[in-house]
Amino acid sequence: MFTSNPFAEISSLIPAAVMQGYVILMVLLVIGGTVLDMIHKGSAKYFFENAKAAQKNAKRTVSSGEKASLAVQTVANEVLTSSEFKNPKRRISHLFTMYGFIVFVATSAVLIFSYPTPADQAPALLSFLWHLGALMLCFGGYWFWFFIRVDVFAEGYPWYRLARADLFIVSLLAMATFGLIWSILQATSAGAWSLFFFVLFVIASTTLFSTVLWSKFAHMFFKPAAAFQKRVIKADGSLENLPQDYDLTDPAVQAKYPDIPEYMGKNPPDMGLGIKREAPNHY
Repeated sequence: MFTSNPFAEISSLIPAAVMQGYVILMVLLVIGGTVLDMIHKGSAKYFFENAKAAQKNAKRTVSSGEKASLAVQTVANEVLTSSEFKNPKRRISHLFTMYGFIVFVATSAVLIFSYPTPADQAPALLSFLWHLGALMLCFGGYWFWFFIRVDVFAEGYPWYRLARADLFIVSLLAMATFGLIWSILQATSAGAWSLFFFVLFVIASTTLFSTVLWSKFAHMFFKPAAAFQKRVIKADGSLENLPQDYDLTDPAVQAKYPDIPEYMGKNPPDMGLGIKREAPNHY
């Protein structure tokens, strides 16, 4: 079952050209939704204006080579390994969901465009990766949904409480779940039930890719850019107008900020760990 191509099996009901046209339509909806999201929220405008303002406050010039190095660090940390998550459970859940989604969507496209019919025998490994991607997505997504979500874990709301912000994760989980059930039922010749869950799979997929404007889908495109910009402003010293992490016992710092010795003395005590006193339990 896990080595069979579910899209080839259903090609007797739905022509390959229709399935391929559907995939192209979903790609266009994601692109269009992302553009509308940028226009509606002004996120791209804010990003570029913020970067321009940071350049004016820069203490040093970051060379092209250094920027390339920062870009590599961004890809290696924030993108590929999600190092910004300090909670290891949240990080593992995110990585399973992210890589599961990538594998699931990529193998779906390859299976539909390269092996759309039973005559086009798909490699068993490719079909296995499709199922594995869906399972990874379900594992990471349901772990997040039931145990890690901030409104469930930290605020005590029930797991079934829904808000518009949940549109992305709900449609994502529904797509992977219904896709797996459809594949299993199709392999066991379940007939009408197989077709029923295929319809649910298509509805969930359409919802996911057509609601970018109202969901968190677009954040996956903005996140790497924001992470890179954060590294640049640290490197050039602009820090988005935030103060440096000063040594409060330094006479030069006390001369610059005379209220430090006035209210805290010339040898300010260690204020402790602050927010780091408690390990992060949610995001």
